[in-house]
Amino acid sequence: MDDEIENLRLGRDLLMKKYSVITAPSTVKLLNLLKSTLPALILLDIDMPETDGYETIKILKSKAETESIPVIFLIDAAGSLEEERWRTLGAVDYIAKPFNTETLITSIENTLGPA
Repeated sequence: MDDEIENLRLGRDLLMKKYSVITAPSTVKLLNLLKSTLPALILLDIDMPETDGYETIKILKSKAETESIPVIFLIDAAGSLEEERWRTLGAVDYIAKPFNTETLITSIENTLGPA
């Protein structure tokens, strides 16, 4: 999930070669999507305009149906300094933006196993 439409397109296009991908530009849209489908993994941007990634992961981890879905945060480079915070909230990894395809795929495969 990312609020930047271009980032959503880029991430989707990179990942669709190996994975089934659904995008959501906001927490509200993500939560609505999760009512009908549960993904194997959520890529979650920390910097969101309405509800940031920290609040979103709290919501995800508080619900029985979504608490076990692994979350990888998408963060700006300075956000990596907050590793203790995002790990405490339940994220399994982070990827600094701008990210490259190899880093993104490696993080996903480390979490889910090879596609």
